[in-house]
Amino acid sequence: MGNRPLILVVEDDAAVRNLMAVTLDTQGYRYRLAANGAEALIEASTHQPDVMLLDLGLPDMEGVDIIKKARTWTAMPIIVISARSEDADKVEALDAGADDYLTKPFSVDELLARLRVALRRLNAEGASGQSAIYENGSLSIDYAAGCACLHGEEIHLTPIEYRLLCLLAKNTGKVLTHNYILKEIWGSYTASDVGSLRVFMATLRKKLQSGDAAQPYIQTHIGIGYRMLRQDRPMEDAP
Repeated sequence: MGNRPLILVVEDDAAVRNLMAVTLDTQGYRYRLAANGAEALIEASTHQPDVMLLDLGLPDMEGVDIIKKARTWTAMPIIVISARSEDADKVEALDAGADDYLTKPFSVDELLARLRVALRRLNAEGASGQSAIYENGSLSIDYAAGCACLHGEEIHLTPIEYRLLCLLAKNTGKVLTHNYILKEIWGSYTASDVGSLRVFMATLRKKLQSGDAAQPYIQTHIGIGYRMLRQDRPMEDAP
């Protein structure tokens, strides 16, 4: 029983909170419930959940503030579930340290899918530790050698493209905002640099898809950023 993932649900709407609790219970997850920000921080620090499902509009504090406080001591995946659908709200939450953003109303199936992605990434990080080899479907990255391959064939990448690929790979399943990527890759940036980033990402995506047209690796979140998708197995192994 203790091996089942523990999910912290932070939601002030009792009906939504109960729906999520029932959903998690039927799927075999353990869960804790919090109706406001103060309870959320206590539950998170006391019980150390594997994943937090967080509403932004809480009665006592903003969800973004909870994310910032939590990120001072935990790296657990945080999936925001909010009725706020503006890109600015999504970017703010993701830049604060959220891993994903689901807009209300949401389907239970989509919630469970996002949760599985977060848990897979968490398990992969725990299993690989400081592994020098990254594998995702037909894509592999040898960090020590500084090269990437598709189906065993090296992909010819520019230094910037390689750094972008490594950043996305090390955050597989997590949405990375334009600002976060620019800061990590270039250090300093201006708003106009987003256009340059789009060009680099387009060429990187083209090189990845040229060897794996049916297996997309990079997902674009328009106006927000990019995500490396997890491919469970190479296409040649698929039925």
